[in-house]
Amino acid sequence: MTDLPMPTWRPDDGLVDTFGRVARDLRVSVTDRCNLRCTYCMPAEGLPWLPKAEMLSDDELIRLIGVFAGLGVRQVRLTGGEPLLRRSLVDLVRRIAELEPRPTIAMTTNGLGLDRLAEPLRAAGLDRVNVSLDTIDPEEFVALTRRDRLADVEAGLRAAHRAGLTPVKVNAVAMRGINDTDVAELLAWCLARGYELRFIEQMPLDAGHHWQASEMVTAGEIHDRLSARFALTPAPGRGSAPAERFFIDGGPATVGIIASVSAPFCAACDRVRLTADGQVRNCLFANAESDLRTPLRAGASDAELAELIRGEMWRKARGHGIGSPDFHQPDRPMSAIGG
Repeated sequence: MTDLPMPTWRPDDGLVDTFGRVARDLRVSVTDRCNLRCTYCMPAEGLPWLPKAEMLSDDELIRLIGVFAGLGVRQVRLTGGEPLLRRSLVDLVRRIAELEPRPTIAMTTNGLGLDRLAEPLRAAGLDRVNVSLDTIDPEEFVALTRRDRLADVEAGLRAAHRAGLTPVKVNAVAMRGINDTDVAELLAWCLARGYELRFIEQMPLDAGHHWQASEMVTAGEIHDRLSARFALTPAPGRGSAPAERFFIDGGPATVGIIASVSAPFCAACDRVRLTADGQVRNCLFANAESDLRTPLRAGASDAELAELIRGEMWRKARGHGIGSPDFHQPDRPMSAIGG
């Protein structure tokens, strides 16, 4: 794959790869720092954070996002770490919303601080929000996150709903022997509050590289547990979305299940990632990335940066390869890549 000759790009070419996929969804990590210590993501003591000098500035982020927008990106999702920890986040959202063409702006957050920032972010141009919440049981929450902050996450969700960041989506990871028997209860809780729940299979992106496929709660298991309480029927129109959606008891409410491992959606993937330190990644599980920060700071033109981005996307593999004998978990953990 890496030996394939690079094509000659036309000005109107999008971010295409050798399998015909076109990237239109950019995930931008604005920080690798986080104020939770979720057991499946990082150790209790945290991780070595990126030095400030290696982080992209707001001006650098805006310029690169603008280059991506010029290459056909139509949605920008801000991630972390925890994006709300970036002090300039509201202004960053405002500046992204001023780009032409204006991309849709979404954010994935753990919800801590969202009660204060939901209204300012909405006013700045944020369109949607996903809040990570694996359990509504206070003891389970503390055990999973190593922090007693469930009430703060709930407050953030309420604020997002009031601010009109709808549909407010909740992302949950079901873990065997921890919260996997509570998935139906979490769905009922979300339905009562007007939130849209999406379950995600646990992926090999933990800092300690302890993930085992045999311990993962599969999408099929989640579906079976939900079906014991609710009638689920497939919803049409998935497209390139990672979640397979199901109407609940006939609709209109839906629940999503993301089978990243057991039934990957790589063939329809339209995502590309930019890390907080300026590396572009063509896949969440890629073991290589292209440096944009160094040429950017050395005076590269937008056209030169676009060429680097196109080259990285051209090298995108057919799939993530989880389960294959030669699969190697990325050295960067999820918090350093961005969701």
